Amino acid sequence: MKPLVAQLVDLRKEYQLGPGIEPVRALRGVSLEIPEGDFLAIMGTSGSGKSTLLNLLGALDRPTSGQYLLRGRDVAKMDDDELSGIRNTQIGFIFQSFNLISQYTVLENIEVPLHYRPGAPAVNSDDRKRCYDLAMRVGLDERLDHRPYQLSGGQQQRVAIARSLVNDPAIIMADEPTGNLDSKTSEEILNVLKALNEEGRTIIIVTHEPDIARRAKRQIYMKDGVVAGEGVFPG
Repeated sequence: MKPLVAQLVDLRKEYQLGPGIEPVRALRGVSLEIPEGDFLAIMGTSGSGKSTLLNLLGALDRPTSGQYLLRGRDVAKMDDDELSGIRNTQIGFIFQSFNLISQYTVLENIEVPLHYRPGAPAVNSDDRKRCYDLAMRVGLDERLDHRPYQLSGGQQQRVAIARSLVNDPAIIMADEPTGNLDSKTSEEILNVLKALNEEGRTIIIVTHEPDIARRAKRQIYMKDGVVAGEGVFPG
């Protein structure tokens, strides 16, 4: 049995819209174990709670109640500074829209998380070598000085993948990472994620596409704020 990198215990999230208005119960009690090296796909229709779950897993929000243990630490009890540190050092993010900085080169974009490390140590030559090695790892060896507008969508997503790895996070979280890509490029990006998982990386991917979810080791299906089932379901 592999050690758990994350564990959710009866996680709930409510949004209060105003006085006298019934709160929106986005998550209604989610319990989930994520072992190291897992490749988990979270599926569900709009309003199912999958985006709320991803926000909580990514320490972008706090639950209303329940526990979220990340490598044994209760994220739900952390203050804003601690959450920021967790996001920077323990979680790597890959977004559908890439979220690259337009005036930065490939290497400079990969380097960005290093500037937000706790204590903000200066980026040194070892750090820059790591960025270079990651660019090589995702096949960007001929694009190091290019800026986002000079790259294809697939190349931009490869930059985002390298950036997500630069602080050696516990979990890589990918929110619809192929949503803006054609089928051929989507396959290339999924192959990169699969290779990273085979190296032992823990990956969580949110998708509404069953064909994408099938590439993961396991799948959960969200409905009405709870885990409604496991396995690949219709999108």
